Amino acid sequence: MQQAASEIPFLAPVPERERLDWLRLIRSRRVGPATFHRLLAEHGTATAALEALPAIAGAAGIDGYEACPIPVALKELAAGRARGASLLCWSDPAYPPALREIPDAPPVLWVQGDAALLARPMVALVGARNASSLGLRMARKLATAMGEAGYVVVSGLARGIDTEAHLAALDRGTVAVQAGGVEVIYPSENATLAGQIAAVGCRISEQPMGLVPQARHFPLRNRIVSGLAKAVVVVEAAARSGSLITAREALDQGREVFAVPGHPFDPRAAGCNQLIRDGAMLVRHAADIIDAIGSVRPGASVPRTDPVPDPPRRPLYEIAAVHNLILERLGPVPVPEDQLIRDLSLPAGRVAQELVTLELDGRIQRDPGGLVSRPV
Repeated sequence: MQQAASEIPFLAPVPERERLDWLRLIRSRRVGPATFHRLLAEHGTATAALEALPAIAGAAGIDGYEACPIPVALKELAAGRARGASLLCWSDPAYPPALREIPDAPPVLWVQGDAALLARPMVALVGARNASSLGLRMARKLATAMGEAGYVVVSGLARGIDTEAHLAALDRGTVAVQAGGVEVIYPSENATLAGQIAAVGCRISEQPMGLVPQARHFPLRNRIVSGLAKAVVVVEAAARSGSLITAREALDQGREVFAVPGHPFDPRAAGCNQLIRDGAMLVRHAADIIDAIGSVRPGASVPRTDPVPDPPRRPLYEIAAVHNLILERLGPVPVPEDQLIRDLSLPAGRVAQELVTLELDGRIQRDPGGLVSRPV
């Protein structure tokens, strides 16, 4: 259960003169979020914790320990100011209340954009990077509906489902949690989207300014995505994926977990189907989520519309002809999907539908950057 603001120790704006010590403490070697909170509880202030660190390290058998140097922290603060980012500390009243309650809450967050969004109720939408066209459409519909119900949509700025969720929620509120520095855009193809979010939404990161994300940073990012949210909705996910890590973090944090079911033969649905088997709530439309967690806006309603049925299938000989046209134009060298569609002079929706079929049959493969090719 979330504590009231007045019941949380140290809940007061961190004085400017102490913000440097907060940053130095969390950037010090071997000090992670859990250690930071323990040191703060034991010593009362970050300044006192920094003074105690060498003795604590020495007792643990680490000789010559030094905390993060003052110039290093000052350089990071200057970099943040230069980028228009603000530093939010865990005990600041403006710190996201839902995130504050998790045991390993980030001691500091770099924030770009509208920090007021962090105080509003959020729902996380996450999923596959190589999402299907149906998965992308579902992400758009859910993000739009949850925004209309009063929720801020939070995601991880990845390609695929994350991108569609952010785009659909831009005009109602969206928060992007980044794995690297708040000014380091990954993937680079989302640079325009990141700029839009900074202008009308909010981007946050616990990492130092300028840090380029590595694989180990993404699970850390995922715990923030789920920690911010009242519920996590997984739209598409493979059996082993970052989205499932987010779902597990959500369960550990006491959040609701929802999943959109998919076809058993589609590997992008394996993770969602597994979550539903293990107890996640099945999502057919946004009303399923609203029924479970409620609406933020009094009187807001979400249409209970079943997914639009697929159009009738064409005769098999027509499908086979399109498949042959696609396969004739593909080889082992990846080509852009949009270029393939232009070359075929067929409706984009028609080609996209058959590309999904060919991919599920293992006759083509999708590569990063919207490229397709034939397996060797």
